[in-house]
Amino acid sequence: MVDLDDVLFKEIVEQARREFPNECCGVVAADEDDRPVRVFPARNSDASSATYRIDPRDLMRIFDDIDAMGGSLWAFFHSHTHSKPFPSKTDLREAAQVHDWFPDTRYLIVSLMDRDRPEIRSFVMRDGDFAEEGIVIA
Repeated sequence: MVDLDDVLFKEIVEQARREFPNECCGVVAADEDDRPVRVFPARNSDASSATYRIDPRDLMRIFDDIDAMGGSLWAFFHSHTHSKPFPSKTDLREAAQVHDWFPDTRYLIVSLMDRDRPEIRSFVMRDGDFAEEGIVIA
């Protein structure tokens, strides 16, 4: 079970709403105690309602900012615009490609299927597949 501050959740949701109908994406950084403390929005270079790819220039800038703040990568996030917050086959394929570089990160998916009540879920890679971990918004 992981905790995500309500303010950070709202930042992710607002980005997802702004970028709708395309999927949004970005990174959540953690402090030295591995608590999520900052959301870094990124451009979806796919500019798609069905897929996302974090713009490589944004990712470099984000990692530089995380290093400068003495933090670490806590999660990648993206939105699903018309489906529930569960990983797609594309999400699994993309995560598997970067798993060697980011083996301990989580993947947050926020669903805008019901735009008035967005839902978020958290997943980690285990044995080549996603495993859901509980998430508490507080």
